[in-house]
Order: sequence, then C-alpha cells, then structure tokens
Amino acid sequence: MSEMPDRPSPRPAEQAAALRTQLHHHAHRYYVLDAPEIPDAEYDRLFRELQALEAAHPALLTPDSPTQRVLGRVLDGFAPVRHAVPMLSIRTETDTTAAGAEAFDARVRRELALAEDAPAIDYAAELKFDGLAMNLRYEHGVLVQAATRGDGETGEDVTQNIRTIGQIPLRLQGCDAAVLEVRGEVYMRRDDFEALNERQRALIAAGAKNEKTFVNPRNAAAGAVRQLDPAIAARRPLSFYAYGLGEVRGWAVPATHAGLLDALAGLGLPVCEHRAVVAGAGGLADFHARIAALRDALPFDIDGVVYKVNDRALQERLGFVTREPRWAVAHKYPAQEQMTRLLDIDIQVGRTGKLTPVAKLEPVFVGGTTVSNATLHNEDEARRKDVRVGDTVIVRRAGDVIPEVVGVVPERRPADAGEPFDLYKRLGGQCPVCASPIEREEGEADWRCTGGLTCPAQRKQALLHFAGRRAMDIEGLGDKLVDQLVDAGIVRAVPDLYKLGFTALATLERMGEKSAQNLLAAIEKSKRTTLGRFLYSLGIRQVGEATAKDLARHFGNIDRLMDARVEELLEVNDVGPIVAQSIRHFFDQPHHREVVEQLRAAGVAWPDEAGLASDAPRPLLGKVLVLTGTLPTLGREEAKALVEAAGGKVTGSVSKKTNWVVAGEEAGSKLDKARELGIEVLDEAGLRALLQPAAPDATPDATPEV
Repeated sequence: MSEMPDRPSPRPAEQAAALRTQLHHHAHRYYVLDAPEIPDAEYDRLFRELQALEAAHPALLTPDSPTQRVLGRVLDGFAPVRHAVPMLSIRTETDTTAAGAEAFDARVRRELALAEDAPAIDYAAELKFDGLAMNLRYEHGVLVQAATRGDGETGEDVTQNIRTIGQIPLRLQGCDAAVLEVRGEVYMRRDDFEALNERQRALIAAGAKNEKTFVNPRNAAAGAVRQLDPAIAARRPLSFYAYGLGEVRGWAVPATHAGLLDALAGLGLPVCEHRAVVAGAGGLADFHARIAALRDALPFDIDGVVYKVNDRALQERLGFVTREPRWAVAHKYPAQEQMTRLLDIDIQVGRTGKLTPVAKLEPVFVGGTTVSNATLHNEDEARRKDVRVGDTVIVRRAGDVIPEVVGVVPERRPADAGEPFDLYKRLGGQCPVCASPIEREEGEADWRCTGGLTCPAQRKQALLHFAGRRAMDIEGLGDKLVDQLVDAGIVRAVPDLYKLGFTALATLERMGEKSAQNLLAAIEKSKRTTLGRFLYSLGIRQVGEATAKDLARHFGNIDRLMDARVEELLEVNDVGPIVAQSIRHFFDQPHHREVVEQLRAAGVAWPDEAGLASDAPRPLLGKVLVLTGTLPTLGREEAKALVEAAGGKVTGSVSKKTNWVVAGEEAGSKLDKARELGIEVLDEAGLRALLQPAAPDATPDATPEV
C-alpha cells in the first residue's frame, strides 16, 4: 500500500473543533441511540487527544467541550428528572500497569499534604461495571423513581422499566429514611446476553420485522432500559449492582465507603462481592492484578476497577477538581475491542471437519497482544454481521479467548468492498484441504468436509478417536505420539496403524524399545474387537457409543449395515432421521468403504468375522444388569462388553427393572438398593455363569453377602 503524501497539520483551533464534533457525534450514537460506530478504546483515544490539545492551548477550552461535562441527553418520550445531587463521572487512569495505581495514590497523598513516612491510606477497591449508571430514589423505604445519568444534571425517568428488574427491591429492608437515593449500575450478564441474542436470531429467522441482535451486553442493557414499553424491557434480562449514594435525608451515612456498601447490602440491595479495603499503592496494584486474572471468568463485563479513598472525612477534605472527585479514579485494563481493516477471509478445516471462516486482518494491538487473525465463527454469523473484504471491523479479544470480529463500521466501507460472504461459492463446494464435497445438514450452522477419515486436516483427530479407550482401545497411542506419527508422514490414514513396524516406532522421540513393543502389542490386541466398538471408532457423525452398539445388535454384520437403506436404519432403537441420514451419507462415500475394507484386510475383526456365527446365542438378551465395586479379574469396561455381547444391557442405577446386580469389593449404595428391592446379587463367578449359553434355564446362585 503506497504511503499517503504529507499534508500540513491543521491549526490547533480547527483540530479541536473537529475533535469536539466527532466526540459529540459518537456520544450521541453511544448514549442516545445505543448504536455505537466505534469501540470504546477509539472513543477514549479521541477524548484524550482533545484533553491534551486543550491542556496545551487553554484558550481553546469551550463550555460545550466533551471534556467539561458528563455526556448524554434526555431522550424524547421520557420525563426529565433533575438530579438533586449531580451524577458526576470520575477520572480514568489509562496507564494499565501498576504505575496507574501508584500515580493515583501519589496524587491523593500530595493533596492531603502527607509526609513520606505517614501511614498508608486505606482505599475501597471495587469493579468498574460496563453498564448503565442508574439513580434509584427511595422515600420512606419505597422505590418511587429510577432515573438515568443523562447529562449528569438531568436524567430520564425509567421507573417503569427498572421495576422489572427482580434484583432491585421495591421496598428496602429496615429503612424509613425520608429520602435515600442509591446509585449503581444496570448491566446484563454474559449468559443472559447470549440467550437474548439467540432469541433475537430465532425471531429474525422466523421473519420478524424490526428485530436485531446486539453487539455487546452494555448496549443490550441500555436498549432495554430505554424501552417505552415495559413489557419489552421485562423480556430483556437485566441485573443491578449498587455502589454509591445521591441525595440522603434521614439516614445515617457510614463513616467509610466500605461500610456504606455493607449497609446497602443490609438494606437488601445487590452489592458486588468482588470488593476490598486495601492499603496504599501496593494494595491497589495487587487488587488490579487479582481482578485482571479473574476478569474473563466473571459472569459480566468490566473494563477496569475503581479506587476510592475509604474514609469519607478524607473524601470531604479532598473535594473535587472541575467535575471529578479527587478521591476516586477508574483504573482501566487493556482495551478488549479495537478497529482494523479486513484484508481477506480464509477457510480453516478443523479436526472434526468443521469449516470456519477466519478474518485476515491488518495487525492491531488488542487485549494485550497483536492480533492478525480473528474468527468469524460460521457463514451465518459472517452474513448476519455483513462482513466483507475491505471493511473496517471491530475486533474483540478477551483473555485467552480466540479473537473474534464482532461488527463492521458501515460508514467506512470502501466502494470496492467484496460481496456478501458465501462459503460454498468461495470454496467451489469442495474442502480446501482434500477436495472432498462439503455439506451443511439442515438446521446446522456449520459447513463440514465429508472427507472424514481420509482428510489430512482431520487425520489426527480421526486417529485419536479410533484409538480411544471406548473405541479400539489402543493403549499408549496418545496426542503426542499421534502428532509425531502424522507430522513425520509415517501414518497418513487409519489403516496405516496396522502397518507400523518396530524400527519406525523406536526411532521416534521419547519412544524406547519397550514402549515401541508395548504399542505394537496393543495395536495387535485391538484387532480383536466388537462390531459396536468398531463402528464407534469410525467417527460417524451423530453416532455415539450407545448408537453404535444398537446398530451392531440390530445388523450383526458390517456389510448389512453399510448397505442398509434409510428405512432399515430407522428400525434401529433410538435411530431417528438425522442419525439415519448421517450413517447412510458416511457409507455412501467410497473412501470410507475403502478404509473399512483396508482395516478388515489388516486383520481387524469381531466375532462374526473371526469364525463365530453372527447369530451366536445371546443368553442375556433383554436382561438388565448393574455393576458395582471392583471385580477380581474383570475390569468394569470388560465386564460391560461381555454383558452387551451376550445381549444384555448395563445401566448405572438399580431399579425394579434390574435383573441382577454384580457386586465386587467396596460395593456401595447400589448393593444396598439391590437388597432393599430384593434383587439378586452376583459375584464375578456368578456373572461368568450367566454368560454361559450351555444351560439357559439355570439361574446362578445369588451371593448371600459381598
């Protein structure tokens, strides 16, 4: 990209005027319309730029500058509320390191004229919620009014909507003060936000008009509070935390801020548990770091923490500068959202065949690291957000979560932006790794590669699943070894496992002679399996362990299953249309049939193909058993497999439908339940007798005591 020609910098007055215009515009979009065009970090950058300009040229400071007042205005449709005590903002400390806490503590000590050896100041530290500030007015303990911050002097009466928030008490506990105004934050939990957006997407898919999804929980909360219809607000899941006071008449205010929060909690108001009283700059920095580590695990969004001098008498001494208290500050964390340009959209094939569109970005520093790739999740999400190559997009990264594109800045879309995203068209209907057809099942959001066992992108996952304990049970074949085998080109497909030789294995890193011998023995042992385990090992979509066993019992033969029509598959217990179609589709792929044939040729077999009749007697057909405790020679999975091979079913709980309980050492409550219901209890010898088909009418002796 060629560099822009140098242009002379605009004169300071013009620059300040342009910044004021921008900030007013974005404040209107954010506070009034609830439709921000830029992330918070970009707004903060513009705000700081104007602050610096005004500091350097005091004559440029105007009464209407965004730096001189709390932003926002009353919306048409709501009655204005004049705040008896202005709702002012607090200063923001943008240095996200421990130095930010040190700077605040130093300012406070300087304002109080404290000597260097004076004791550390106690601070109340709490969270900075990302929601909507609210003033709740209680008269004689009863909620009479709720008002937004507005411009700090005048807010909006939203009482009817706030009453729908179950967390906010309509009457305070044990309080009859003439007036008690409680201030706090209305917010939306992340899980509530996701559930709300799911409902919105369902409405949109059903053809509902004037519905939309929300960019983030903060805007969803603001939109709910400003609903003119309280019935709509009631359907938007809002929460509230109290953190301060407005006007107070007839109530004894505690001497400390921490005491105030405890008192508010005692009145029945929700107060966040993540708060502490700490000493000095070190205590503030420790709190900032502790909450940073906890931030992503919180059920709601925060963008920093707040420090307040704990002693209210000291707060009075410190007072205010302009419209900000000297005794409080918001200490931010690295921005989790930033803007950048979308250069291209790649398609990644996941370990399970899922095709994920990935945004290729101009590198941007966000969430504490430089990001150049971000997920778009799936085609539906990319189209819903109308993400196109060339767009300016908003990227979000929180902690270790994969960065994602959360929205587009429409007014920055270039004239040559790409078309709406179409994954199938982009790939020509083929997997970009193995060229197998791609498909998307009805009702699913994700496109998938049908290559399955033969797609290189899915190879490692296919091998690990195949070797799993509940599948072919190849002990010793774990993640690290599979990585080595695939990366070295030794294993390219599942059947290659049965071609492995001692020399190839012994040369691998951390693979000695004994380990190689053990793995080869485990691979050889896996050749004798059950049809159910074999089917499960193939990784057929929608076919879990239980379904694989049901299929094996019903068909008893792999060839019959591979050739079964959908109608025949639907006759199997618990197999519905989606599962039946998935099975049919899997075996319709020639490469999947080829894998099955190669495995059989390698010696993998189950009873009917190991010389035993496929219609061998099943003495436990229709019987229900429960296993409990430790048996002398049989492991739990081995015993379960024997019962199922004999036609029986193993369940996890004892009921009247249970025929026998097989109990070993340290049998627990299941044994007690069996005795209570009068169900026969067997030991391992009794179980083995059950499995013998020679005397089907014989019932083994119940074990009197275990």
